[in-house]
Amino acid sequence: MSILVLGTTALDTVKTPSGVRREMLGGSAVHFSMGARHFTKVNLVAIVGSDFPKKHTDFLTRKGVNLTSLIVEKGRTFRWAGEYHGDLNAALTLSTELGVLSVFKPRIAEHQKSIDNIFLANVDPDIQRHLLSHMSSPRLVGLDSMNYWIDHKRRALLRLLKEVHIFVANDAEARSLSGEINVFKAARALRRMGAPIVVVKKGEHGVIVSCKDFLFCLPAYPVEKVVDPTGAGDTFAGGFMGYLAGRRKIDAMSVKKAITFGTVMASFNVEGFGLERSCCVTRSDLERRYRHLKAIASVC
Repeated sequence: MSILVLGTTALDTVKTPSGVRREMLGGSAVHFSMGARHFTKVNLVAIVGSDFPKKHTDFLTRKGVNLTSLIVEKGRTFRWAGEYHGDLNAALTLSTELGVLSVFKPRIAEHQKSIDNIFLANVDPDIQRHLLSHMSSPRLVGLDSMNYWIDHKRRALLRLLKEVHIFVANDAEARSLSGEINVFKAARALRRMGAPIVVVKKGEHGVIVSCKDFLFCLPAYPVEKVVDPTGAGDTFAGGFMGYLAGRRKIDAMSVKKAITFGTVMASFNVEGFGLERSCCVTRSDLERRYRHLKAIASVC
């Protein structure tokens, strides 16, 4: 089994109380790939500029990420700069430079159009829908978004929500799109809008999964020192969707295990800047934390 992820490949500059890193490899598709690669083959769809360092493409290839549909366009790569304060739950965006992302139109290799597990990471909903329209027979489609698209392309996002199986959002996004203040009501409202499974990320307070047959809540893994939360949500989505991509049946048990693996992957991500920690995780590291979190969350 394999999965195709559409998203951004970026150069991030981040400042936290732990320090500063400039123009490090990042982006929603890249962080997703670091989470998903432990469970399935990952095919990345994104765009970078002609200034994108070769060392980064070499790195992704070494990690097993298929870059066949990574477009290299003349111009500058998408850049984001942000700063975190206090509990590090929210980033203050200092600057955003779209670069070649402003002209991005995904081009998928013919042999990748039959990949049946797809994740539409955070980009313009019109770009997400364009890619989905070129896939031949999707089995499992996950969708992520952000407040900017909720505010500026709400109609396009709501239309797309009817074409996916899983919607992943943080609690603020879930409330904004649904119009509900209570997070459980928000998740249920989003299911009525189209996605049968809704996953609401609550940062250090864990995650909620809402679907027709069950409601599941899981605490976050207890990380004692958060260095940089950038990309944690995308890494979570990678672990979650990567695990499901390898399951023949998407039932309550497989979703719960997928959420747990996603949560564990996110816990590694926040322990270092960018990909510093998540890129070094082994399957045994993952299994060890999975067992620990399972023991913590058990009520019997």
